[in-house]
Amino acid sequence: MINKPGNAEDAHPEPRETGVSAAFDALEDSASGVASNFRSTVRDFLARHVFPSRGEKAQQEAGEASVQHALTALSGPQAEAEDAELASETKSTPTTARWQALNPDAPGDTNKDAINKLAQELDVPDDALRDGLRNLHGAAEAAGGANILNTPDPTIPQDAGAAAFFDVDNTLIKGASILLFARGLVRRRFFGVGEVLGFVWKQLKFRMSGENQGDIDQGREQALALVKGHKVADLTEMAEEIWAASISERIFPGTKELADMHLEAGHQVWLVTAAPVQLAQIIARELGFTGALGTVAEVQDGVFTGRMVGDMLHGPGKKHAVVALAAYEDLDLTRCTAYSDSINDVPMLSMVGTAVAVNPDTRLRRTAQRNGWEIRDYRRSRKIARVGGTAAAAGAAAAGGYWISRGGSKKS
Repeated sequence: MINKPGNAEDAHPEPRETGVSAAFDALEDSASGVASNFRSTVRDFLARHVFPSRGEKAQQEAGEASVQHALTALSGPQAEAEDAELASETKSTPTTARWQALNPDAPGDTNKDAINKLAQELDVPDDALRDGLRNLHGAAEAAGGANILNTPDPTIPQDAGAAAFFDVDNTLIKGASILLFARGLVRRRFFGVGEVLGFVWKQLKFRMSGENQGDIDQGREQALALVKGHKVADLTEMAEEIWAASISERIFPGTKELADMHLEAGHQVWLVTAAPVQLAQIIARELGFTGALGTVAEVQDGVFTGRMVGDMLHGPGKKHAVVALAAYEDLDLTRCTAYSDSINDVPMLSMVGTAVAVNPDTRLRRTAQRNGWEIRDYRRSRKIARVGGTAAAAGAAAAGGYWISRGGSKKS
């Protein structure tokens, strides 16, 4: 856990709420439709009456996984010898050397042939693999040099090659992490009101009326422009506070339990999200997960440049980042599991051995049913996110503009 000196609210007291925060609240209300005091009641009910005992069930699954692993190891002398040879090769290759061998931006493009060969083996375009590798390198740099954020429990036998990949928004947490993050930054005056209004409108439109590539590209450019010139250390510190103050309470207990079961079965657990990598890594570190991949903004001398590293982790971008991660971590994708709520993550879901639709949107639910994928729904109400549509988005943005033009605020 991250040790924080004193209370987060004392460190950065929140000003009286602006019109932009009102717009955030309008979006949140239209997406949830449930009062905050109901949240604790439902969570308590789920914990007591719906979810099975975590310890007992997790131990059973971990035991079954260990037995299966033991049976595989005993499948024959040849298999055992091959496993020993692979382990020896992996151990003999220093981590730094493996990083250099997978560096798409090595001087003189010295790794070009090796990366092209790997792309052929993985059946992905060369450029896509390179972007995925850049995301992987960028995430490692953001984490201080290594993508592994939490070491495995030494008492749990590790099932080498197996991993689980979790989307974040509406899969692990209720709502859009980028909006929760942006609202927290506005309240802490990291951004000015005028800077963020256009970003709020774009996100409202993006969430309420569906996704298209034009909106995605504009949203990405706006986000990069917002952080340009800001210190990474300042943003990371505030991200830790925002996680503790408003995001941690939105975790879906059922999804967290799935992740814990993978950990207890000796699997790696990774977050893969379009959210900023700094925020994704804070969430993963606090929840005890292996690591996190997110959208990486370029940094020079501790300051954001306004450019992006690799690709935005959305749609195919997630798939390519996971492919790069699997190549580096020696993961067998046929033995991996992916979890998501969105039809946009079908590329990632389709590349693993087991796909699970969690709190799925309508299109993903249909796709999951056609493909025979498991469906899990941990939402409090299936009727959320149906109030207002684009009219609510337009109204929220108009309200934000009204409050800004008056310079007014309301009490939070």
